[in-house]
Amino acid sequence: MHPQPLRRARLRLVAVAAAVLAILAAGLTGAVGAQAAQGCRVDYRVTAQWPGGFTADATVKNLGDPVNGWSLKWTFGAGQRVTQAWNAETTANGDAVTAKNLGYNAAVATGGSVSFGFNGSWSGSNPVPAAFELNGRTCDGTIGEPTTTPPPTGGATAMEQVAAMQPGWNVGNTLDALGGETAWGNPLITEQLLAHVKSQGFNSIRLPVTWEEYMGPGPDYTVDPARMERVAQVVDWALEHDLQVLLNVHHDSWMWLDELGTDHDAVLAKYEALWTQIADRFKDHPAGLAFESVNEPQFTGAEGAAGDALTEELNLVFHEIVRSSGGGNDDRLLVLPTLVTNADQPRLDALKATIDGLDDPMLAATIHFYGFWPFSVNIAGCTSYNAEVEADLVGTFQRVDDTFVDAGIPVIMGEWAVLNYDHNRPGVHQSGELLKFFEAAEYQARDKDVTTMLWDAGQFLDRSTLQWRDQHMYEYFASGVTTRSGTASFDSVHLPGSGAITAKSLTLNRNGLQFTGLWHGGTRLTEGADYTVSGDTLTFTAAALTRLAGNRAYGVNAQLEARFSAGVPWRIKIVTADTPVLSNATGPSASFAIPTRFKGDTLATMEARYADGTNAGTATWTPYQEFWSNFRPDYAAGTLILTPEFLAAVTDGQPVTLTFHFYSGATATYTITESGGTVTGTA
Repeated sequence: MHPQPLRRARLRLVAVAAAVLAILAAGLTGAVGAQAAQGCRVDYRVTAQWPGGFTADATVKNLGDPVNGWSLKWTFGAGQRVTQAWNAETTANGDAVTAKNLGYNAAVATGGSVSFGFNGSWSGSNPVPAAFELNGRTCDGTIGEPTTTPPPTGGATAMEQVAAMQPGWNVGNTLDALGGETAWGNPLITEQLLAHVKSQGFNSIRLPVTWEEYMGPGPDYTVDPARMERVAQVVDWALEHDLQVLLNVHHDSWMWLDELGTDHDAVLAKYEALWTQIADRFKDHPAGLAFESVNEPQFTGAEGAAGDALTEELNLVFHEIVRSSGGGNDDRLLVLPTLVTNADQPRLDALKATIDGLDDPMLAATIHFYGFWPFSVNIAGCTSYNAEVEADLVGTFQRVDDTFVDAGIPVIMGEWAVLNYDHNRPGVHQSGELLKFFEAAEYQARDKDVTTMLWDAGQFLDRSTLQWRDQHMYEYFASGVTTRSGTASFDSVHLPGSGAITAKSLTLNRNGLQFTGLWHGGTRLTEGADYTVSGDTLTFTAAALTRLAGNRAYGVNAQLEARFSAGVPWRIKIVTADTPVLSNATGPSASFAIPTRFKGDTLATMEARYADGTNAGTATWTPYQEFWSNFRPDYAAGTLILTPEFLAAVTDGQPVTLTFHFYSGATATYTITESGGTVTGTA
């Protein structure tokens, strides 16, 4: 049983996380005496930079005798600060920074190199440090007298290890894909990919693996050796690049494990055989590899307490198999999910009882979080990060904090994002509202000591080019690990296409920061002449908006930045838009589209009602239908598409009034009648 609940000290400090990584490796490498370098050279590179933040890599080449324990020192010249480091433990005294080895990278051979990286903050300028010292010796290519530095030692708790995994990244839709690793559109996992993920500031990966297609028949259920070795190869690559790994049993949860309640003995035998093989294959791996019993456990005909009981059975069997398999599995970190990784209080309570009963200090709880469902998919008119969305977010983190973290049990949010965000489905979420959601989620994770693992099935990082599909969004992910960012009530100011332009206002969401000004490119706008601030109300003057609108062409005329004392600047678009105009059309239900002149505006949602006021479409509980699956804009083609799924759900021959809502606040109504596979639409 756990001792009396006691709030653990917050563990998100970079130094603590770095020290934990050293601890995890120390058990494998052992403590060794330290020798200092006699000569060295440093390659320092800024690999990414955004307003207020940057990522840097440093590679130290040893030119002298072998080194066993190192300390690299430098001084920033423009007030930069390290906010998060990897592959080194960093401390600072003002502008002076010291980076020390972790347990696993203390030794550097003659001619060898060691690398580490960090995220940092800056303002004004971000020059490269003028000089570096390794173990007291200036890294100028010359040889000098040695000094000594001892390596770190110690042991890691589950709470500390999970803290050191923050932030994490899912290699989604790859080894979990059905039909092969590339069947769901992603390339093969490469060592280069994992090295890049590490360089982007992530400290762990979750490796979802679906095993069913690679298992032989009972009673042995032998996993194809080639499959097991491919998984091991990816695990090893990640560990070699100082990424902790969370390995699991993934889509098996709904492919066959969901029949545990209806075909109990057969399903359990298969599950036992699978985890016996996984545990045996990886029992000698480093402590940086953790196991997760099953992804999103779910069971046919069993919900609530009945589902909790079946989830507990899988967790207990998993725990027994791994702990009895020997080697490093004796005290390897094991991660246990709630039913469907749900964070409702009854589900959390059930898992808490399981963990308490096991009385094992190396356990963590896991849940998934995709936000308030209507916002996550854009249905029911939930198009903004409103009070309801925020309450759902805050409540989720508070419940896991109260239930687990306060009791000394670490929590991994094994998947988080929003459900319908995808680079192939643009416009489902308003970009600024989505950034507010991400910013708030990362703040709650820091505040509640929850380690998060971004679910990326290819929608965030393009694994072919190793480029972020939305660099600005990545900047929020990177910055949010350590600091808040200021936002505003919206990310756009809409102006009419003709007539007088008047002053417009937004509300600043300072998030505990200071507002420091507005910028247009490299030009700082003038308070008073261009804008005013009264309390949290930011008002753009008519003169400034007229200048920024230019010739008032439809669409984005200018982009501003509202800068705060920390974090990523809030982008504000100056948009010229008039009410969109829809035209009459007739066409087949399989491919019906409404000719539309968008006039610079963007679509938020669509409302559908019959003449008697009842709801029309696939969602009958709300008039506001789900974006993309029911309707979608094609701005390039100048059309609003009504999907076959939506049209199949409306009553044949009954007129439906559609109201399209746009982010400027404008609306446009349209009437359709579907009859015998043909749609007639009138504006």
